[in-house]
Amino acid sequence: MSGRRADADESLVRIRDLAGRRRGTGFPVDDRSTLITSHEAVDGLACLVLHAAGDRTVVVGADAVTPLPDCDLALVRTEGLDLPPLAVAATEHIAGGTRVRLRAGRWHDASIVGEPLVTYTATDRFHLLRTALELSLPERTPLRLGEEATGGPVLDAGTGAVVAVLGTALHAERRAGGYAIPLRATAAADPDGPLARLLDRNAATVPAYGRDLNLAGALQLTGTSLGSVVTPRTWRDPVGRPETIREFDCFLAGGAPGGRALTRAAGGHGPGGPYVLGLVGEPGTGRTTELGALAARRSRGAEPAPTLWLRGADLRADDVSLRDAIARALQAAGRIVTASAGAQGTVGDTSAATPEAVAHLAHRVGRPLLVLLDGPEEMPPLLAHALPGWTAATAHWLERTGTRLVVACRPEHWETAGALFPPAALHSPATALGTGAPALTAAPPAALPACVRLADLTPELAERARASYGVPAGGLAPADAGHPLALRLLAEVHAALPDGADRPEGAPAPDRWDVFAAHLDLVCLRIAVRLAAARRPPLRGTAVRRLAAKVAGQVHEAARQCLGPGQGELERETFEQLFPWRTGWASAVLTEGLLVPAGSGYRFAHEEFADWLHGTHLDLDAALHALVHRWYEPEGPPAEAAVRLPSRRGGGPARAPEGHVPPPPGSRPPTRRRGRRGGDRQEGPTLL
Repeated sequence: MSGRRADADESLVRIRDLAGRRRGTGFPVDDRSTLITSHEAVDGLACLVLHAAGDRTVVVGADAVTPLPDCDLALVRTEGLDLPPLAVAATEHIAGGTRVRLRAGRWHDASIVGEPLVTYTATDRFHLLRTALELSLPERTPLRLGEEATGGPVLDAGTGAVVAVLGTALHAERRAGGYAIPLRATAAADPDGPLARLLDRNAATVPAYGRDLNLAGALQLTGTSLGSVVTPRTWRDPVGRPETIREFDCFLAGGAPGGRALTRAAGGHGPGGPYVLGLVGEPGTGRTTELGALAARRSRGAEPAPTLWLRGADLRADDVSLRDAIARALQAAGRIVTASAGAQGTVGDTSAATPEAVAHLAHRVGRPLLVLLDGPEEMPPLLAHALPGWTAATAHWLERTGTRLVVACRPEHWETAGALFPPAALHSPATALGTGAPALTAAPPAALPACVRLADLTPELAERARASYGVPAGGLAPADAGHPLALRLLAEVHAALPDGADRPEGAPAPDRWDVFAAHLDLVCLRIAVRLAAARRPPLRGTAVRRLAAKVAGQVHEAARQCLGPGQGELERETFEQLFPWRTGWASAVLTEGLLVPAGSGYRFAHEEFADWLHGTHLDLDAALHALVHRWYEPEGPPAEAAVRLPSRRGGGPARAPEGHVPPPPGSRPPTRRRGRRGGDRQEGPTLL
């Protein structure tokens, strides 16, 4: 599905009878090349000869035609034409004075004059049409029965969307330049009819934006935010967690969020259901993987639903609610769609898609907008301290627009953030009991608000994942055998080993920290190989290993730079200094997926791996001072205490940056691990 506007000339189909006489024109409106034309173009014909662009000709019988004489329309099923469909305008009422374009020999400009009562003269009888548009046309515009104009599309001159179908056998009390049948108004008169079903398929498969925003347009915009999240990868987790999938299904199938507000707006009353689900787990337990799987199911299903992906780094300090971040994501997606459309442009203005427009459209078609917020801990510290107001405004907006939200975070964040949402807004695993399905066995601790907990894989799922990844039995320490991230990274390392490279006999199985170290070595080597291949002449052997050691040093420096007020984020300027674009370092690092764009900077792709790598550079005393001690008055006479950033590099204390604020409520300083789990590691690849 492309957001590019179809060329109307390429989409038009000439209709003739078996004798070759011209009868009119049709145009496709869905991905099956179903044509819409006027009834007079097919009236009385046993067979239709269809001529499309590129000298394509198809003959269809009367059984492929759905006649709608009461509204002077006909639908024609075709096979093999494969034409770009035209988008149909979403508005039922076409205001007088609207500028339109139609084809009668060539393209003509016209305007809508009014909505008269007209009569259609078929071969068998007359039909009174109550929905029609009067057109003001230039003089001598040929609109004769059986000519090209019959059944052709009437396009909105501003957006290019089809607003009506031109009829040449229509008559009214007074003469006019021409008449046309408005598609949306005609379909609204028979909501369950074939025309209404065809227009629903048009809205779901042919993107339109601006005032004609439809489901396909909303899917195009929200799908852009998913990016590579739903793109199949070699090492994506192949094992689904039935309990988590069931909770997602229960949450999405529950009572409509915002039921009270939206039902009142429709003139009724009704209770609203939960509209926030907390997916809570420690880093490395697969929170992002579960969100990605959910997004993929919604985007690739039989009925795709709008799903928008955000991460905490996308939030800004001055955001009033989540709505601000959604608006920015839609604006960015609109720019991408417009750029990809090229010179032909899109149907409507992509920048006009507001969060409210997308949310209300999704709710109206029965596929509520779902926002996935991954890693809200990455939000700016100033916004974290305004979390109560931000959460209240977000909850109000979600309920008012009928939008659902899934928040994937650590337990420390949910302990504070979850309690700020209205209790009735939170999905609880206990709600699965009402559906006849068992609730999650691991209930959240009493200290946490209602949420769905993630932990390590069960032994059965871990065994399936291990077998799917090709990891040998006993390849991971028993304590980490069910850890999702450790299994995935070990699979990458194991696949990169040469044939016959087995673990030495009697050596213990690696734990997750050994796997992280090996993964770091492997990624540094892959980056070095990319850089070496770009050299002239290419580097080989020892030179590549030296380059890999240099890459590892830059990666460790990047980890050190992430400490401090950046909340784990590497600033864009620092990234470009460490990994210059002009020498190919930045492209190599991003291609290998070691770091990923996040907000205004970059972050390590795996949260737990980042915690481990940051921990090798953390000065625990300085961290405790910055996070705890400096906020309490010291005993004894007052003294000016220097503030040190929690980084080991440097000879003395550093000044605290301006605007530095204390950490958000509920956060905990990272603990320093001992021995193999946190000791300083050399800055060179150990597996080389």
